Amino acid sequence: MFTEGQLYSPVTTTADGDVTVHLSDVHPGVGDPEYRARRNAIAALALAYRPGRKLPRIDYTAEEHEVWRIVSKELARKHEHFAAGEVREGASRLGLPADHVPQLDEVTARLVPLTGFRYVPAAGLVPLRDFFGAFAERTFHSTQYLRHHSAPLYTPEPDAIHEIIGHANQLAAPRFADIYAAVGAAVGRLETDVALHFLANVFWFTMEFGVLREQGEVRCYGAGLLSSFGEIEEFRTADLRPLNIAEMGTARYDITHYQPILYCADSMDQLEDVVGSFFDTMTDDDAARLSRPA
Repeated sequence: MFTEGQLYSPVTTTADGDVTVHLSDVHPGVGDPEYRARRNAIAALALAYRPGRKLPRIDYTAEEHEVWRIVSKELARKHEHFAAGEVREGASRLGLPADHVPQLDEVTARLVPLTGFRYVPAAGLVPLRDFFGAFAERTFHSTQYLRHHSAPLYTPEPDAIHEIIGHANQLAAPRFADIYAAVGAAVGRLETDVALHFLANVFWFTMEFGVLREQGEVRCYGAGLLSSFGEIEEFRTADLRPLNIAEMGTARYDITHYQPILYCADSMDQLEDVVGSFFDTMTDDDAARLSRPA
């Protein structure tokens, strides 16, 4: 089951307006006062943003740019071997910088001409209905902080590397962008929490951790795999199952470990036919029916 609160460090604001990001005890940056202050400041900028205003720009440090360079270089190498062709083509068109952390307005300027998607800032957790619903307007809520410099190839939570190298490279591909937009449109039709969480689960096993067969190999297209230095080399050892909307929508899983079960499309065409078509027509009744035990 999709447990949204586990993905992000909680963010709180005092009556005086002080913003605090509450890192877990096992977070690599929990004992670093400078990193914690940095996270608080970046979260405050996101919370202060209002639609229609200029996107907040982060004055990234040399240390943060170096984290981006390390991860960008390593993931680009792995994408050549493991990423689906549609993702690689989208990434080529998007042309993210490898030498510095791109600002959200920079990502938006590159994405809009390709698929119409734009980025807006998020301090951390965005409620499911707001996060997924924004896809209907081709808007993606993105964090702006980076993982701690002591562990550049690991993060216990989604950061800018995940949101940009993972999701933006997906969103630069029109066929994936259209699926995202269908997710947003579906949210506009859904009224129940059961249906919303069913949708989130299907999204998790497709747009976050989806794989497909391509030229005799299994390749990944999910943003969670595309942005994971370790898991991108391990996904082929998972229990690969055929696409099954009912199973994906009701599956239980642990977000803190590599996913032991993945759902594999036979092709990009099948992904669109099965998953895209489901999101195109999904209703509360569909989710209720598919959630019933067989």
